[in-house]
Amino acid sequence: PPREPTPLFLLPLPTEICLALAGVNIDKSSWDITQKGYEKKRAKLLAPYIPQAQDIHTEAVQAALAKHKEQKMALPMPTKRRSTFVQSPADACTPPDTSSASEDEGSLRRQAALSAALHQSLQNAESWINRSIQGSSTSSSASSTLSHGEGKGTSGSLADVFANTRIENFSVPPDVTATTSSTSSSSARPATIDLPPSGIVKGVPVSSRVSTKIQQLLNTLKRPKRPPLKEFFVDDFEEIVEVPQPDPNQPKPEGRQMTPVKGEPLGVVCNWPPALEAALQRWGTTQAKCPCLTALDVTGKPVYTLTYGKLWSRSLKLAYTLLNKLGTKNEPVLKPGDRVALVYPNNDPVMFMVAFYGCLLAEVIPVPIEVPLTRKDAGGQQIGFLLGSCGIALALTTEVCLKGLPKTQNGEIVQFKGWPRLKWVVTDSKYLSKSPKDWQPNISAAGTEPAYIEYKTSKEGSVMGVTVSRIAMLSHCQALSQACNYSEGEQLNVLDFKKDAGLWHGILTNVMNKLHTISVPYSVMKTCPLSWVQRVHTHKAKVALVKCRDLHWAMMAHRDQRDVSLSSLRMLIVTDGANPWSVSSCDAFLSLFQNHGLKPEAICPCATSAEAMTVAIRRPGVPGAPLPGRAILSMNGLSYSVIRVNTEDKNSALTVQDVGHVMPGGMMCIVKPDGLPQLCKTDEIGEICVSLRAGGMMYYGLAGVTKNTFEVIPVNSAGSPVGDVPFVRSGLLGFVGPGSLVFVVGKMDGLLTVSGRRHNADDIVATGLAVESIKTVYRGREILVVICVLLDQDPAVLDDHLLTSIGIYCLALVPANTLPKTPLGGIHISQTKQHFLEGSLHPCNILMCPHTCVTNLPKPRQKQPGVGPASVLVGNLVAGKRIAQASGRDLGQIEDNDLVKKHQFLTEVLQWRAQATPDHPLFLLLNAKGTIVCTATCVQLHKRAERIASLLCDKGHLNAGDNVVLLYPPGKDLIAAFYGCLYTGCVPVTVRPPHAQNLAATLPTVRMIVDVSKAACILTTQTLMRLLKSREAAAAVDVKTWPTIIDTDDLPRKRLPQIYKPPTPEMLAYLDFSVSTTGMLTGVKMSHSAVSALCRAIKLQCELYSSRQIAICLDPYCGLGFVLWCLCSVYSGHQTILIPPMELETNLFLWLSTVSQYKIRDTFCSYSVMELCTKGLGNQARGIHLSCVRTCVVVAEERPRVSLTQSFSKLFKDIGLSLRAVSTTFGSRVNVAICLQGTSGPDPTTVYVDLKSLRHDRYSIFTLHLINNPLCNILPGVKVVIVNPETKGPVGDSHLGEIWVNSPHTASGYYTIYDNETLPADHFNTRLSFGDAAQTLWARTGYLGFVRRTELTAASGERHDALYVVGALDETLELRGLRYHPIDIETSVSRTHRSIAECAVFTWTNLLVVVVELCGCEQEALDLVPLVTNVVLEEHYLIVGVVVVVDPGVIPINSRGEKQRMHLRDSFLADQLDPIYVAYNM
Repeated sequence: PPREPTPLFLLPLPTEICLALAGVNIDKSSWDITQKGYEKKRAKLLAPYIPQAQDIHTEAVQAALAKHKEQKMALPMPTKRRSTFVQSPADACTPPDTSSASEDEGSLRRQAALSAALHQSLQNAESWINRSIQGSSTSSSASSTLSHGEGKGTSGSLADVFANTRIENFSVPPDVTATTSSTSSSSARPATIDLPPSGIVKGVPVSSRVSTKIQQLLNTLKRPKRPPLKEFFVDDFEEIVEVPQPDPNQPKPEGRQMTPVKGEPLGVVCNWPPALEAALQRWGTTQAKCPCLTALDVTGKPVYTLTYGKLWSRSLKLAYTLLNKLGTKNEPVLKPGDRVALVYPNNDPVMFMVAFYGCLLAEVIPVPIEVPLTRKDAGGQQIGFLLGSCGIALALTTEVCLKGLPKTQNGEIVQFKGWPRLKWVVTDSKYLSKSPKDWQPNISAAGTEPAYIEYKTSKEGSVMGVTVSRIAMLSHCQALSQACNYSEGEQLNVLDFKKDAGLWHGILTNVMNKLHTISVPYSVMKTCPLSWVQRVHTHKAKVALVKCRDLHWAMMAHRDQRDVSLSSLRMLIVTDGANPWSVSSCDAFLSLFQNHGLKPEAICPCATSAEAMTVAIRRPGVPGAPLPGRAILSMNGLSYSVIRVNTEDKNSALTVQDVGHVMPGGMMCIVKPDGLPQLCKTDEIGEICVSLRAGGMMYYGLAGVTKNTFEVIPVNSAGSPVGDVPFVRSGLLGFVGPGSLVFVVGKMDGLLTVSGRRHNADDIVATGLAVESIKTVYRGREILVVICVLLDQDPAVLDDHLLTSIGIYCLALVPANTLPKTPLGGIHISQTKQHFLEGSLHPCNILMCPHTCVTNLPKPRQKQPGVGPASVLVGNLVAGKRIAQASGRDLGQIEDNDLVKKHQFLTEVLQWRAQATPDHPLFLLLNAKGTIVCTATCVQLHKRAERIASLLCDKGHLNAGDNVVLLYPPGKDLIAAFYGCLYTGCVPVTVRPPHAQNLAATLPTVRMIVDVSKAACILTTQTLMRLLKSREAAAAVDVKTWPTIIDTDDLPRKRLPQIYKPPTPEMLAYLDFSVSTTGMLTGVKMSHSAVSALCRAIKLQCELYSSRQIAICLDPYCGLGFVLWCLCSVYSGHQTILIPPMELETNLFLWLSTVSQYKIRDTFCSYSVMELCTKGLGNQARGIHLSCVRTCVVVAEERPRVSLTQSFSKLFKDIGLSLRAVSTTFGSRVNVAICLQGTSGPDPTTVYVDLKSLRHDRYSIFTLHLINNPLCNILPGVKVVIVNPETKGPVGDSHLGEIWVNSPHTASGYYTIYDNETLPADHFNTRLSFGDAAQTLWARTGYLGFVRRTELTAASGERHDALYVVGALDETLELRGLRYHPIDIETSVSRTHRSIAECAVFTWTNLLVVVVELCGCEQEALDLVPLVTNVVLEEHYLIVGVVVVVDPGVIPINSRGEKQRMHLRDSFLADQLDPIYVAYNM
């Protein structure tokens, strides 16, 4: 190259600088650098040697830098390398670091390499490129790194080459030969230019590196910050998901960057046509008698041969018909450029070929698709989407095919799911019009306009249309003709001729070269698998196109035919040779048919993809020449995308055969599969990209995806583009081996990335041996779902999966032929995955092994030792947090009705009301029809209570303080009996009566309460009394030892001499017994003062007075339900309409129609009632108006079920229910009413809480996960504080803790069987371990919750504190050191499948057990197992140990609608559930 004259060359320059200058000059001469860049580089190199007055400041800085560098070399240098020039003081300037030699090997090696590189570069650039690409094999990938000892021309198989990698103890750096040193791409552009230039100034390397000082600063900033000041307990960091650390021993690519590989130039044959249609015209008019295509009948006999003349004339007729005969002259149906669907069966290639060429001649774009068989074909909907997006309104088909399409009753073709409305056109000859003499099709030279669209199904199941341009179609045919060396011979085609290689060879290249195709349809192959071999024998075919499947089938049936000869075959093209497992089929087929004349060199695997068409094909070899080598790769290396020879046992090796060379006229490079299209190293596996020069290929209507696939410009390691030739991503993974042979190891679609390693679906399928399996990856976790078709095999076959060292997540065996299939019999993977994830796969056996293969669960949390009160206090002060507490209005300040205030006891209030307002009705009881069964006025109730009291004295001989069990159905008797007991000073215990149909389950609870409460007597009705003493009851309990049973149906007329008045209000009023959700029976003692305080608080909160009416639909046996049913009306004087919940079973409308009819403003119900109405009523609530309702309160002792209350509100919004009306109460055993939505308080608000923080006993708002209705309105006189249950110190605002309550109506203690108060006594009178409230006595509710300031203001004008309940402490599951609330897991599970009616979870020996009720058919039971496991893993990071599928109604639910999880657990352990299916996840 010409040098620029410059006087500076008189200066003595060091050799390195001269060499560097020479390099810059070469770049300029090869147009790889602009004039400006050239001058800049040159100036930089020469700067130190030009004697000019330099800026003093700069010099000082540089001197300082040099000095600094000498002192500080020990500091860590920055890790990120920006320049490919390796700077080191030893040799000032080095060549591009093309080898992987380490920096400290001295500069001698580099000097040698450099001179070689320069010597090479100074030659003519163009010839050099061609030589480097086609010449010695060192330019090919893998050889530069792997052929240490073999010099340049590496011969021998790839396996030999691989054999000396990483095995020797000494690691010799790869040789940097002349060809490889200057990495180049097609446009003769050395890679070094794309990087920031770098030079030497006065011995100080001015590289693009960051200065060490800045780097230090950066390193400091990167360091993790110290955790903030410890607050209330030593806090864990947010849940850390363990990211599997990369294995330090994992192999890394060590080669240089690959260079694009060129195919041989596309030869110019003088008579190649300008367009494919022109070839058809030529043969059709000059060689009309030549056979073009032979079709076979079902038995495999030739039935019709289409000649070139017939093909031409019929295609012309069709083209003319399409353009001129379908519409009117002014409004044609089709215009050139429109898309048309081609719907032809696989056994009719003749009609298809005519239709295809007819469309090409008419310049309409054919879209070949499969014949739809049913309305719901696998993947049919996606095909419909493609048709819609292509704007297709017309489908061409044959008469026979049209008759076979599914029809509706009136004979029309059914509307296929997801398809646009189509007009069907039959293309049989008799329906076509002959074109007039003067009409000629327009055949222009091929350009980038679309020729046809081939459909392609992606990994996710979506279907895309790959548009092939006319020029791409033509040049691909030319490349195939040259690669396969076609001449006018015969050729056989077995494949689907509508797409892929079958179309390219059998329909397109066929016509270009005047070949004769024999099409063997899939249906013939099914009946006679050897038919294609027989066709080759009979027709002496030169070329056959087959899939591995066809090779297998021919081998199976080979015994039937002894005398076939395959000697005529010069090419047996294996079209799925890109599948790495095709090598075994080819070998087996060869060994079997070699003695039938099959030549070993005739087997030609090829690699194809819809986007890149034919990527590579093996050319037929010379007879007697050694066969191409195989690569024996290590599966472990492959999973890290690195090529390593396999040194371990043979099971973990993958033997791959090459798929030949790049197509003629094409170019190939390998880029990283994800992220930027960065060129891979030579020993690295990446996605194969090809450049076929033709252009005009795209995904129809998807510009963005097209750009990323069809217009890829590869970049080098610095991210700058290499060359300007666009490449097409082929979707195949592989590498280029020695001799530019292409090896494919898998497909992008089958790539499973499992914890950082890549596995190939095909490998795993093949490892499943004879079991055809299909695969999906589950959310990138280390999981692999392998679903197998049961071909009468034993699951033991799958033990081999250990070879691929992947854990199997789920193994599902389904009955044969039930998986969705593709039209040619393969398994429709995306559809199967969809079925699996929807739960509609219906396996007959399933095995889940999540424990072994889910490796990245969050770390288990270690509980920190409790922190003392002092540090907590410090935390409080420093963080400036409020203590989490809240309280209701003060009871004392509110003036009450004087008369009520005088009476301390409810008995006095009732007596006073009986005198003051004797006829005021307090209670109305309704039956299922909504009619009033009985009313109770003040005086009636008082008189009945007196009679019951005298009955107790006479018959029962009871003393004051004795406990009396009241066993009544909900109604007036229960209330009267309660006051009757109080009149005599006895302590009533209300108990739900046993269920006559289910005595075995319900009677023992009654017996237990009777025993535990030491009842002296049972008051009940005659019917129940008979039931208690019946024979059926005797089977369940011991009936002889009941205490005195008194029936109150016939009462004496006797008056009570005097009504008992308790000496102090602290005396016991009644006992409240209830079975908690954990299955514990607890009774609490309620004193008279607590009863009065509770009634007063409810009266104030709900503004109850004698003219008001409320409706309650609750069980009257315990908790707030009992208080509202029996006590409040007497205290406040309002009228209560009583609706027994069991009546709703016969009349769902009862509760809401009552509310509507009586215009009730306040109503109370339970969750079970609300659920019944939500599920059962739907939109049938005619004639009901709920606009009168001001508050509808759900009484419960659990976390508010927000989804239920919300759906209830939404459902009945249309009939007037205000969205603000529905709210929830909160109570617990120690205090039955802590919160109750009143009439005047602020509305309930909803917060979203992060589930992750809940597990750590904290809460953080606003992550959408779990909603909590707050119980805003704390009852008057109630104080609440949130406490750390371990340290018993109050917690701050953001923390979760146990809710402690202080109020005058707290129960006075547990009533236990031994009166042993020591154990749970602290539940009722506990002090905080420190703080201002330490003098108050608190009761522990046993529920977790938090208090939060809301934006709302209370009546007093202050901001309002809301209490949020998360769940009961004794219900929580401790798993992996974290706390889980069963309701959260259950909510997730219930959402997964429509057939899950109810669900409950509990733990058993550290395993999580999920019980689901199946309301569908039993074959869905197995579908639920993976779904349940998936959802709990995904949303809660927990592995389910056991999934139990049971019938509806098995999960026990108590009267309040709460699940009795502990009872369920006991039944499970005692094996009493009678499950449909139990899955133990291994």
